[in-house]
Amino acid sequence: MEREDLKYFRELLENTLNEIQQKGQSTLEDMSGSSQAFADPADRASQESDQFFTLRLRDRDRKLVNKVKEALERIDDGTYGLCDACGGEISTPRLKARPVTTLCIECKSKQEEEEKVNKY
Repeated sequence: MEREDLKYFRELLENTLNEIQQKGQSTLEDMSGSSQAFADPADRASQESDQFFTLRLRDRDRKLVNKVKEALERIDDGTYGLCDACGGEISTPRLKARPVTTLCIECKSKQEEEEKVNKY
């Protein structure tokens, strides 16, 4: 992978990390400051449902943080953009669509097919 491409992906991944951290901080601030008393139980239930949904999103972000950090490590050690399964290059369009991917499209398709077969 060319140096310019690596620079682009490093910046993209670092921006993703920053966005996730900002969302997490915002969620903490919102939830720590929301101790409202609701007269209507439906309002309270709606607020709790919204908070649960937000926490699920933050949990997904937490998992993404680990993948982003691993991708940054791969950039540092020179293995970013190489498929873990076959060792071939992962296409730039695939990396742009999913910068944390570790599999080329062919290997990912095979993996999904195997999972589909093993599921049944």
